[in-house]
Amino acid sequence: MRLMAFYGKGGIGKSTVVTNLSVLFARSGKRVLQFGCDPKSDSCYSLVEGRVVTVMEQWQELGEAELRLEHCLMSSRYKVDCIEVGGPTPGSGCGGRGITKALELVGDPQDLRSRYDCIIFDVLGDVVCGGFSAPMRAGYAEEIYMVTSGEPRALFAANNISHSVCRYAPSGVRMGGLVGNLRGLPGEEERIGQLAELIGSRVVHIIPREAGIVEAELRRTPVVEFDPEGPAAQAFVELYRRISRLQKSQLHVPRPLARSEFDRSFLTTRG
Repeated sequence: MRLMAFYGKGGIGKSTVVTNLSVLFARSGKRVLQFGCDPKSDSCYSLVEGRVVTVMEQWQELGEAELRLEHCLMSSRYKVDCIEVGGPTPGSGCGGRGITKALELVGDPQDLRSRYDCIIFDVLGDVVCGGFSAPMRAGYAEEIYMVTSGEPRALFAANNISHSVCRYAPSGVRMGGLVGNLRGLPGEEERIGQLAELIGSRVVHIIPREAGIVEAELRRTPVVEFDPEGPAAQAFVELYRRISRLQKSQLHVPRPLARSEFDRSFLTTRG
């Protein structure tokens, strides 16, 4: 049973990474649940057909007493089950509370082990409130991966999330490594590798900047289905292989940088 969570700065490509991995795990015969924890409710968009149902919408419509898992669980044409938390009405409520409610709906982590072989959380990493750390805190996520580009703010978010991994390490949470999702900037891979080295982690794999990813998303299709021989799809296949081969003993507790250390390493000060 794999309990994985992918964190990162908003808009960094977590949903693209998670969606393609979900499809590849399902292709290998695994029973997969993809759990979208971003208020934008776009994690499962390329997997399900028609309207995306969210926990927050169903909660508001049905009320807490009547809400059941079957009201929120969506099937996909790729044999991946999907849950999308969604967010509150703009300007009101807390998106993190929806994650907590969604976890209550799916049941105890031990119960999920009989229903799924692989659960993949797609979690916003800009927000540090307790709700967004719930998959780690409540025992639903044991392997944490950071999706990042070489941009300073994306690297900062990855370093910030590694603090949360350390916080919950006593309960068994470990880090798998960084997943680079390139933006086409000079020296980008080197900066991602530099952060991995500084925090005592690894770069699991790099996803190239490639037009096929955008085209696939416009067609609401995972790129591993849309253009399976293209460079992006092949990179996702290699990422899947590397994560599949990672043993529990190879996961680790990171050594996150203090803010001053991060700034010295990745920000250029004005002279």
